[in-house]
Amino acid sequence: MQYGEAMRLLFWLSAGLLTYTQAAYALVLALLARTGAARPVRARVPEPGTEPDVSVIVAAYREEAVIAAKVANALALDWPRERFELVVAVDGGGEPGADGTAARARAAGADVVLELPRGGKMRSQDAAVRAARGSLLAFSDANAMWEPGALRELAAAFADPEVAYACGQVTFVNDAGTNQEGLYWRYEMAIRARESALASITGGNGAIYAVRREDYLEPDVPMGHDLFMPFSQVKRGRRAVYVPAARATEKMVPTVEGEWARKRRMMTQAWPIVLRGGLADLRGYPARYAWMVVSHRLLRYASPVLHVLALVASLALSRRRLYRAAALAQLALAGAALAGGRVRSRPLLVARYYVLTTASLAAGLHDHLRHGTPQGWEPAEGTR
Repeated sequence: MQYGEAMRLLFWLSAGLLTYTQAAYALVLALLARTGAARPVRARVPEPGTEPDVSVIVAAYREEAVIAAKVANALALDWPRERFELVVAVDGGGEPGADGTAARARAAGADVVLELPRGGKMRSQDAAVRAARGSLLAFSDANAMWEPGALRELAAAFADPEVAYACGQVTFVNDAGTNQEGLYWRYEMAIRARESALASITGGNGAIYAVRREDYLEPDVPMGHDLFMPFSQVKRGRRAVYVPAARATEKMVPTVEGEWARKRRMMTQAWPIVLRGGLADLRGYPARYAWMVVSHRLLRYASPVLHVLALVASLALSRRRLYRAAALAQLALAGAALAGGRVRSRPLLVARYYVLTTASLAAGLHDHLRHGTPQGWEPAEGTR
């Protein structure tokens, strides 16, 4: 193969995969949904008097400012009190220098408060599950506020015996900053709804989700539930679904730069799941779900490399008008992202958000390979 042919192949392959994972995949899902290929969840909202015992678990680290409000929010959920338990697992709460999270959680009325050594979110959740009594385990972030009926809607999915994991819908409430996460998240939720209807979701969220006690997984190496739980349940022959009627709100990082830092930290946690945790091992997936994992997860995570390859190939072929236009379009995107740091214009901010969050995928991989994955976590700036 000659140099020019190799560059053309590289350009069209990388550009095609980028277009597919970022846009065309959602269209294919929509078309499949119209063909009658959906698998409806046999959901049923528990009637009064038939509710299972539920433990709501909140893993918290330095959440003194918001934990009392979270406890009050959880205790106000539409669920019989005698069948409801709130467990607050305070990471680092048993160590010198701990803040007042544990004391405030107790004062606010939490049923169980664990003061744990610093071990990270997942190990705090593991400890809380061992201490909890519920047959259904629901998890929330300390800064996520659930609607009163959210738990009942979430529990409805478990009337279907195939369902092992269910997550709800999060709405971000501080759209006044420069961050464009709300726009992306609405697109992501539309994709998630279609994945759920057709098979299972490929990713969850930490703000509002639940799992049957017998389906709770505790891997040897801590892995974030958002990414680890859905695909792991599918490999066990179970189903992971999205319940948009189970709603919560959460503060969004106010700036694009803050979102870049948050996603970089998240990907430091996510890459071990991709590389060694089993996500990228397609064995054990039904064919449709394997296609979803490749389309929505693996290709999306590869997008920084695909962008670089497309740019290199288009520059190498820039004597031809088509490829010159492609190179200029990519450079214009980068220029708009730079301008978005100075000019508060929605198109420029969207470009900045896209470029920085795409770069965060590569930065997270770099951090993981160079420094490993820290087990602890810090609340994201501006979200409390």
